[in-house]
Amino acid sequence: MSYFTGIVCRKRLKLCLIAKLSLAVNVVEALQEFWQMKQSRGAELKNGALVIYESVPSNSQPYICYVTLPGGSCFGSFQNCPTKAEARRSSAKIALMNSVFNEHPSRRISDDFIEKAVNEARASFKGGDGEGTDGPDTGIGAFRFMLEANKGRTMLEFQELMTVFQLLHWNGSLKAMRERQCSRQEVVAHYSNRALDDDMRAQMALDWIAREQENPGVLGRELAVAERELETARLAGRELRFPKEKKDILMLAHTQLGGGSVISS
Repeated sequence: MSYFTGIVCRKRLKLCLIAKLSLAVNVVEALQEFWQMKQSRGAELKNGALVIYESVPSNSQPYICYVTLPGGSCFGSFQNCPTKAEARRSSAKIALMNSVFNEHPSRRISDDFIEKAVNEARASFKGGDGEGTDGPDTGIGAFRFMLEANKGRTMLEFQELMTVFQLLHWNGSLKAMRERQCSRQEVVAHYSNRALDDDMRAQMALDWIAREQENPGVLGRELAVAERELETARLAGRELRFPKEKKDILMLAHTQLGGGSVISS
């Protein structure tokens, strides 16, 4: 079997297992039990084994629900859900399948994964001042250093820390730290022990408020892009923490500016 044929087969198997799960088990309970089992077997879950659900406020279908796993990974309902309960089950299905597949050795952070993650971060950078290059003193360089320092961990267990650095890069914070002569080691050491919490989101929202005041309209454009990215990834069943956090931060900034209408498509 070729490499690419193997990828196609694994994706088909994953879809089949998702369909069977909806008929065979209570996926919401099964997902919680899975992570409790991992914790009981010695998995390092600094925030515990609790699985957290978040329903998007809506008075009509289709309903949308997100689920955040221990370690920080986030998934969303990927089906057209007529009820809030079905949306929760849909998010649990995709999260459970990813949790199970995450146990495979190929899901651990490797050299191949690092190259892919760095390339994606570089592609998302829109500046022209060299910050998107892979030099030792750039944001991309710090991102690579952080990944290499965590080789061997699984991708889902590592997700929150990776999202923190993706957000710092997207927000321009890594560039600002470099300009203050902070070393990569100092940045990684500081943020490796920080949770992605309301304080961090609020600080990034303030940065976007300042950008909007300097360049009116930039917040609305960035929010529209973030909403499209999140919707596309959700419907495709992909991991969502980074696009969801981007949207949440931008919505927080928008609300603090007065909460007027935002053009989105």
